[in-house]
Amino acid sequence: MSKQEDLLRIAGGVRHAIPELHGVMIASIDGLALAHDFPESEAEAVAAMAATALGLGQRISERAKVGGLLEAVVRGQYGYFVVSGAGESAVLVMSGPTNANLGLMRLEARTASARISQVLG
Repeated sequence: MSKQEDLLRIAGGVRHAIPELHGVMIASIDGLALAHDFPESEAEAVAAMAATALGLGQRISERAKVGGLLEAVVRGQYGYFVVSGAGESAVLVMSGPTNANLGLMRLEARTASARISQVLG
């Protein structure tokens, strides 16, 4: 099985565990979509936002002296945008409505991020 297929399976597993999500993406830290179920018209923008959120979150974590960044959660009027580090080269992104279970999103992110890190080495 290829890395792309493995990443798609991981993203699909997150989506299956939390069906109310708007989208799941695995992106490179450079802002390139590697695997996702977002509409193609949104994929580039979501990957770029994820990379930006990761970079900014890392700087905030360092300046605030709270340790290495584990995740960045943006809660807006209409939902959540959660970015979790997935090894040295990738991030996991989840977008969901306001009624999404944030605890479950964070739990699934930890498991999926570890699997992504293994796949990408």
